[in-house]
Amino acid sequence: MVRTIAIANQKGGVGKTTTAINLGAALAALERRVLLVDCDAQGNAARGLGIDPEPPTLYEVLIGEATLNQAVRPTLMACLEIVPSSRTLVGAEVEFVGLDGWQRRLRSALEHVAGRYDTILLDCPPSLGHLTVNALAAADGVLVPLQCEYFALEGIKELLQTIQRVQQNLNPELHVTGILLTMYDERTNLARDVAREVRTHFSGQVYDTIVPRNVRLAEAPSHGLPVLNYDIRSRGAQAYLALAREMLAGAV
Repeated sequence: MVRTIAIANQKGGVGKTTTAINLGAALAALERRVLLVDCDAQGNAARGLGIDPEPPTLYEVLIGEATLNQAVRPTLMACLEIVPSSRTLVGAEVEFVGLDGWQRRLRSALEHVAGRYDTILLDCPPSLGHLTVNALAAADGVLVPLQCEYFALEGIKELLQTIQRVQQNLNPELHVTGILLTMYDERTNLARDVAREVRTHFSGQVYDTIVPRNVRLAEAPSHGLPVLNYDIRSRGAQAYLALAREMLAGAV
């Protein structure tokens, strides 16, 4: 059965899109069929894979002007495909207001393609608005990237409350797949302290894999490549391969 995972954290700059792109690429490298759906109006996931976000995009799918099949684009990796987004997706936040069943529009769209994939990754925007709620209603699990810095835990309580509300009202099968520590700098006491605090506070929910601060991860999107294609020997590439293997093993 397909696994649908929302990558969510309302705090910006924690590595959501980096994780969506590179986890998707790592799973594809392990011969899993992956669909990455860019639910963020910034559209960075498509650009990070060298895809021009021309219509139809997720916006046209959500407002009923296109099917998800029409919006799917291939990437350089044979097992990885993407549904891009663009700035027009901002309009969906307004257009959803007052519409019956708006929370399940993405879920309904994904039902038509689910059989083609092993994993569907939903790259959520840095907010808990309509688009994130749509993603949580469509997902089986939530992967939470958490930056190893002082304010790392800020907002996590609010995200977990939102997940609980979605469980109660829209999607009872939704659960936290795992918390991923990102931007880890092993040279600093702060990063080690934050990692230890997160593992203590969320015992059993944190992946063993830690994504380090890595210049190759930062450089790869400017070349329109996942880090595996840009420099597979880099620490960033190896971290996402390790995360993909850990997820497939069901360790968290």
